[in-house]
Amino acid sequence: MKGILGTKVGMTQVWRDDKLVPVTVVLAGPCPVVQRKTPERDGYVAVQLGWVEKSEKAAIRPEVGHAKKAGVKPQRHLVELRDYTPEGDAVTVDIFAAGDVVDVTGTSKGRGTAGVIKRWGFAGMPATHGTKKKHRHPGSIGQRKFPGRVYKGKRMAGHYGAERVTTVGLEVVEVRPDDGVLLIKGALPGPNGGLLVVRDSKRKVS
Repeated sequence: MKGILGTKVGMTQVWRDDKLVPVTVVLAGPCPVVQRKTPERDGYVAVQLGWVEKSEKAAIRPEVGHAKKAGVKPQRHLVELRDYTPEGDAVTVDIFAAGDVVDVTGTSKGRGTAGVIKRWGFAGMPATHGTKKKHRHPGSIGQRKFPGRVYKGKRMAGHYGAERVTTVGLEVVEVRPDDGVLLIKGALPGPNGGLLVVRDSKRKVS
């Protein structure tokens, strides 16, 4: 399964025939191959790609030694892609073409601790009829005496966002090899400047 690492730049729109198509700009590659996993040594096939160089002063000694084995500089991000054996010492956006369908993985925006209305879309309490200082509360969470506990997975207030999210079945609208840029239709997870992993889609859409 081929893939590449990149950084989310932001959204824009491009013309396709007589329609405007919303796209997300992804700055991707070239990603150096830092390590190759083989069935003989590791028991499976994979490749470890790096993204964004890091100075040796900012890297710890194991990172420096790991990068020197591959003849590259220490990398800020390392991601392993299984069942992928790219040719050459680096992966570029050339591995994709316009019309390809991809899955994009990133980390969603962190929103801190949020209540049930923001986190889960609860309606809240009535705004009238005697409700006092409870308008955004979740309401009852139990089932009287039985079972005497709160079920796991109950939707309540808590940490919201900053989770690994994969958006599947997205179309590559345009590839710009000279700029190292992918234009992918639709919105992608995470904030601008966040790390993205773009891979062949497991879900082929018609």
